Amino acid sequence: MDASEAPPPGARPDVNAAGCPSRVMLEHITSRWGVLALAALLERTYRFSELRRRVGGVSEKMLAQTLQTLERDGFVRREAHPVIPPRVEYSLTPLGQDAARQVWALARWVEGHVPEITTARERYDEVKADREAVRTERAR
Repeated sequence: MDASEAPPPGARPDVNAAGCPSRVMLEHITSRWGVLALAALLERTYRFSELRRRVGGVSEKMLAQTLQTLERDGFVRREAHPVIPPRVEYSLTPLGQDAARQVWALARWVEGHVPEITTARERYDEVKADREAVRTERAR
């Protein structure tokens, strides 16, 4: 099967296959706001405005889109309470709890390795700048 083709019905999911639905699902879970929303919801149920404050830097539009996508995929439960003013709460489904634990572990790993990653990035940038300087000098 070519990587750009959709898998045949009944085929085992393969996130490396371009047409596999698991790839889109993975993108939803691991998106910038998806990871942070899932991680926050691991703590507790949130109202929209509370969740927006908890997930620093997310716009209202992006959080709404992210939550809608995660709800569609079965990770987030949206509960609208019939009160005035309307109250909507978001929580994780059992599937969402499992996914959130996985991405949160990765996020915590990144936090724990910031110094090493920062050093690697600086080293890369220095090497790249040196290569550019050599290339520029040769072009003269």
